[in-house]
Amino acid sequence: MGKGGTLSDGVIKKILLSYAYVAIWIFLSFTVIVYNKYILDKKMYNWPFPISLTMIHMSFCATLAFLLIKVFKFVEPVTMSRELYLSSVVPIGALYSLSLWFSNSAYIYLSVSFIQMLKALMPVAVYSIGVLFKKEGFRKDTMVNMVSISLGVAIAAYGEARFDSWGVILQLGAVAFEATRLVMIQILLASKGITLNPITSLYYVAPCCFVFLLVPWIFVEYPVLRETSSFHFDFLIFGTNSVCAFALNLAVFLLVGKTSALTMNVAGVVKDWLLIAFSWSIIKDTVTPINLFGYGLAFLGVAYYNHSKLQALKAKEAQKKTAQPDEEVGRLLEEREGEGTDKKSESQN
Repeated sequence: MGKGGTLSDGVIKKILLSYAYVAIWIFLSFTVIVYNKYILDKKMYNWPFPISLTMIHMSFCATLAFLLIKVFKFVEPVTMSRELYLSSVVPIGALYSLSLWFSNSAYIYLSVSFIQMLKALMPVAVYSIGVLFKKEGFRKDTMVNMVSISLGVAIAAYGEARFDSWGVILQLGAVAFEATRLVMIQILLASKGITLNPITSLYYVAPCCFVFLLVPWIFVEYPVLRETSSFHFDFLIFGTNSVCAFALNLAVFLLVGKTSALTMNVAGVVKDWLLIAFSWSIIKDTVTPINLFGYGLAFLGVAYYNHSKLQALKAKEAQKKTAQPDEEVGRLLEEREGEGTDKKSESQN
């Protein structure tokens, strides 16, 4: 605090920068989602090949990540053995490729607004899988909250005007694979002391994803693309789309690095509401009152989940701070006892 209780210039600058990082991440995340919808939707650009689009993203991101790490030395690489790569990164890459494939496929069948509503199930999936793999402790109050989120999403689905069963299955599958990936990162990487930022993550995971996606692409999309003689690769569309996808990863790097993962979760809720409003007002997707009521209920559950996480983090930090003085006092007492013992030995001599 400065004079008169006003905030110092440094604090104001830090707050403004935090808001700037949040705004950049929301804008890029918003842009990538709408852009992917535009490319994949049969009523818009009409290029319904989600595996091909994901492979374009992965090859572009892998190339740029390689340049940033190996050529420009922008990010320090992580030391990783071949055994660790095969046992840890490859399974995570497989889950990530499935998550991206399924989530992009859902844009062909569902509206942007409804997809955001289904994504509210992510905390439910992460918590449930965390409990299953013993990374989270089972708590009755948390489970009640998870049930309320699920109920809200179910009500939103009931009120969906353009409900498509296959699209819902794809999006729920994407949520399940992404939640499993997040838990596996904790089990396979974080527990071994390895942390990957979005750039190093792309460097190691993107090539792996590309290889995994190559298999279904050969059997599912390649035969159709081969017969589509009228298609010509649009470098402007796919190039700018890939740049946005990579920029989003950089924005995640900045947002989490300069603020916290919790801030990104809260910003994600704001982004979802903006996307629902955009989907209704610009794309002209139908958003019913039942949709909004159900998502509102899920939103409250997600907000309470984020609040609980924040309180747990604060309690953990407070516990660390109280433990530090105790350790310092213990160390001083040990030093004094040592000095007393030395003096006693000297007097006896």
